[in-house]
Amino acid sequence: MITCSVIILNWNGAKMLRQFLPNVLRNTNNPDYEVIVADNGSIDDSIDAIQEINTMALTEGIAPARIFPFDSNLGFAAGYNQAISQVDCEYVVLLNSDVEVTPNWLESLISYMDRHPEVAACQPKILSWRAKQDGKKVFEHAGAAGGHLDKLGYPYCRGRIMDYIEEDKDQYNAVETCFWASGACMCVRAEIYEELGGLDEEFFAHMEEIDLCWRMNSRSWWVACVPRSEVYHVGGASLNYGNPRKTFLNFRNNLIMLYKNVPTRRLCPIMIARFFMDYAAALNDLLHGRFANAWAIVRARYAYLFSKCKFRDKRKENLRRTTVDELSTISQRSIVWDFYFRKMRH
Repeated sequence: MITCSVIILNWNGAKMLRQFLPNVLRNTNNPDYEVIVADNGSIDDSIDAIQEINTMALTEGIAPARIFPFDSNLGFAAGYNQAISQVDCEYVVLLNSDVEVTPNWLESLISYMDRHPEVAACQPKILSWRAKQDGKKVFEHAGAAGGHLDKLGYPYCRGRIMDYIEEDKDQYNAVETCFWASGACMCVRAEIYEELGGLDEEFFAHMEEIDLCWRMNSRSWWVACVPRSEVYHVGGASLNYGNPRKTFLNFRNNLIMLYKNVPTRRLCPIMIARFFMDYAAALNDLLHGRFANAWAIVRARYAYLFSKCKFRDKRKENLRRTTVDELSTISQRSIVWDFYFRKMRH
């Protein structure tokens, strides 16, 4: 049995595959590992690009990537669920197509997981590929040095709070348990992934890895960041950070995630607070001329309300299977208050 399957989900990303897949194959060239590209019904020349790269890999004595072709765009969550259901391994890595890996990146993650059976998932230190091109070492927005969650459900990271991103000065080189691992590069035990039901396909994209990690945390599993492993992430390759579609998915899915997982006694106070804070965010976008993003937040609020009933059974199941009610990995601070009013950046 293969120890680890590295799965890259692709949709019309031929350019990214040509740029980054050869690097992944060279730095994951181990008989215990395999690289798989799950193609979400691309209509560009992604399949041709993979075959070209595989031909190059064979000439270098490197194992080629396997291809899982899907008929349509299943989205991030369903695409990974479908791909992972087809592999037989101990660990799987969810890896974005716009990630440049480094030597021994995967060995460091697998070694840590082997030594810590209580850990269900981990991520490497995720740095900005764009900043690297300018000779800088800066954390990347999606994951940085480990994901956390504040008391109102806002995600942040070691190395990134809101839109403030730190330079990497080795300040987060220690392994640390965290609340969530980034879907840009997440190593997870395949058995636990399947047991927890994988990523929630109703999310389509964004926040689904945090929702999955919430299930891990609440059922007594740990999540960690292993900074000895480093990768460089372009970020925003599918939807850039200011895209209204991304704004809509982030706000809607964050509310759904809270509804699915927050204990009953805390749900109402949190949702009341989020009502005012979300509309304040929409007003701020409106005042700054970001009309599409303001409307996206309003639509996200209504989409959550109209779809909430679909998640009632999942909420009941999550609460029924919860073994840790008060999660120490959820911060009791408000990052919105700390960032905007106390001017805290760490």
